[in-house]
Amino acid sequence: GQNVYQDRQDLTALIGSRICHDLISPLGAISNGLELLVMSGLAQTPEMDLIAQSIENANSKIRFFRVAYGKASKGATLARGEIASILDDYFRGARLSVVWHPMHELQRREVKLAFLAIQCLESSLPYGGDIDIVVENGRWTLSGRGEKLATNLEHWALIEGKDMEQDLGAAYVHFGMLASLTEWRKPAVTVDFSEKSVVVRM
Repeated sequence: GQNVYQDRQDLTALIGSRICHDLISPLGAISNGLELLVMSGLAQTPEMDLIAQSIENANSKIRFFRVAYGKASKGATLARGEIASILDDYFRGARLSVVWHPMHELQRREVKLAFLAIQCLESSLPYGGDIDIVVENGRWTLSGRGEKLATNLEHWALIEGKDMEQDLGAAYVHFGMLASLTEWRKPAVTVDFSEKSVVVRM
């Protein structure tokens, strides 16, 4: 029944939280080790810069994934500043720009859905563009615009409650997660396409 289904969703989220939690510590240790090398007088080399950039990149992904795939306890919230910081880090250096309009604190469960939707839009904008996020009266509108879209219609159809004929694949797991988490949402999630945009309402 629905209780078992809910338990599975919670278990999946706990796995996401566990992986993110366990990766933060070794990444921090590598970062500390690099700082100690610099403090000991070792010359800053391009190789060291590359390691530092890679650590920053990994940390930014973990912060984003922790919200998108991790456990969102009932009543837990995220402040606007923290959300903006996570998005700024995640999209730093990317061809995508993201504008997060909500100014107020939000339920972590809602931000989780928005982050998954952002990843879905990111998959549809492989050549860059911009993503605009608005929430009004509990209803989200996420708009992705770019000169060239990868529409992946079957993946988006999942979110509207339709079946896929082929396997989803790990690179598109966010579509399956969002579909699963919004299955009971009222009003239903809608996805609208135009030549240069994808708009998700949920």
